[in-house]
Amino acid sequence: MRIVIAGGHGQIALRLERLLAARGDEVAGIIRRAEQGDDLREAGAEPVVLDLESASAEEVVAALRGADAAVFAAGAGPGSSASRKDTVDKAAAVLFADAAVRAGVRRFLIVSSMGADPRHEGNEIFDVYLRAKGEADAYVSGLDDLDWTILRPGALTDDAGKGLVRLEAHTGRGPIPRDDVAAVLAELLDTPATAGLTLELISGSTPLSVAVKSVAGN
Repeated sequence: MRIVIAGGHGQIALRLERLLAARGDEVAGIIRRAEQGDDLREAGAEPVVLDLESASAEEVVAALRGADAAVFAAGAGPGSSASRKDTVDKAAAVLFADAAVRAGVRRFLIVSSMGADPRHEGNEIFDVYLRAKGEADAYVSGLDDLDWTILRPGALTDDAGKGLVRLEAHTGRGPIPRDDVAAVLAELLDTPATAGLTLELISGSTPLSVAVKSVAGN
């Protein structure tokens, strides 16, 4: 497959790029700064320099054309302003999803967040973040031309992945290594029967390939 990843220099994205490249997929990662390109090439991915906060729809469509799947793994990141939660976590996700539709890319994964909800209340920056992610999820899930899957990981850690997870519609809160999030994303890309599902992910006791097959109904 050819897979295009938005937020290609993110911690989950770089792990996913390594996994996909190692198994023989063709991977492109969208990055904001050219100097990030060497990290992507080292991971086995093609860097595509494009700022999703300022890019035109046509530029994003061009980056997606010819892909078999798209993954939105971009985020404004900790310490960013409330306004950037809207321009990255929401608006860039909407732009990327619309571009995927126009480019004819049906398979679409979005890395969301535990607790994402367009109706989440509160005025702190994290509240704005959860609303923005929830609004992006709601938009993507309303697009009939996408075979979307929304993944909502728990608290992200840099612990080594164990490959043992809990993946369900509702898991409750808990930690999850970024390694395991990336590995689950790779499995989801190979499991089109998970289209239309919003899934929460935390560490657990089920091998991740088994967990993905289970939610797919296999």
